[in-house]
Order: sequence, then C-alpha cells, then structure tokens
Amino acid sequence: MPNYRRRRIPGASVFFTVCLADRGSSLLLEEVDILRQAVRVTRERRPFRIDAFVVLPNHLHAVWTLPDQDHDYSQRWGAIKAYFSKHVRRSGRAPDVPVRSVSGGVNPALRRGHTGIWQQRFWEHHIRNREDHVAHVRLCLTDPVKHGLASRPEDWLHSSIHRDIRNGTWTA
Repeated sequence: MPNYRRRRIPGASVFFTVCLADRGSSLLLEEVDILRQAVRVTRERRPFRIDAFVVLPNHLHAVWTLPDQDHDYSQRWGAIKAYFSKHVRRSGRAPDVPVRSVSGGVNPALRRGHTGIWQQRFWEHHIRNREDHVAHVRLCLTDPVKHGLASRPEDWLHSSIHRDIRNGTWTA
C-alpha cells in the first residue's frame, strides 16, 4: 500500500475535494444538515477559516485557512467524516457496505473502521499565492454550474457563495 505523505504547513490555505465512496449517491445533499453540523462541531474543537465551501450530491470542495501554528487538516477531515458517518448511520440512511470482500474474507475497509460512506482519502492542493487562492475559491463556487446543477453559482443553495454575496466579496 502506498505511503501517502501530506504537506505540513502551519497556517496554510488548502483546497480540498472530498468524495463519497458511491459516486452515484446524493447522500451529501440528502443529509446536508448533518454535514453542516459535522463542520460546525469540528470547527469548535479545532478552528479553521472557511474561505469557500460547496456541497454537491456526491462530493464537496472547500478552501480552508488553518491557524498560524496548526497544519493538521487531515484530523479535521477525519472528524467531519466520522461525525457525518455516525449520525447518518443513526438516521438509518447509511449505505449498505459489503461485509465480505471480493476474495471472500472480511472487507478490509470494515476491519479498519471505515463505514463505506466516504472514499478513504481526499485530494488537497496547497494554495501558492493570491491568484491561486482566487482561482480555487472560484472553482469551488462555480462547480455546481460545471456539473449542470445550476445555471449560475448564485442559484446553488449549498454554497458559501451566499455568505460572500452578503459580505460583498463575490464578484461574478
């Protein structure tokens, strides 16, 4: 198994893509209130700034800025995923996860405590400069249009664009 090594830069701004295991699912929209609560609880315990956030049916994008002395975004995503998974299971909406692997043994993901809701990893990109930050915030907020879910970014309900419009920081 590959040894994934993530950059550790205190105070970094980072772009993320986090996906459900079932790319045909719409669980993130169906349970968006649980996801919001997971983010809220995690931010209370381990603060970070949300520069952009958009939730689509089966994945989400975010740009976060970490506190100056903190580099640990992996632990934050782990907490968000765990909270969401736990509360979705309690609601009875969790997907079925095969108990047996293809080879007939116990599914290795279950043995490691995974619920089968999320892909095990996520993709991140450390923001390099102001232009890179602007580009990745825009990528987040325009992704619903790219996927044909809205005709304009402002039409998508599950986006931080509405905060940005209220604050006067969104320019189309």
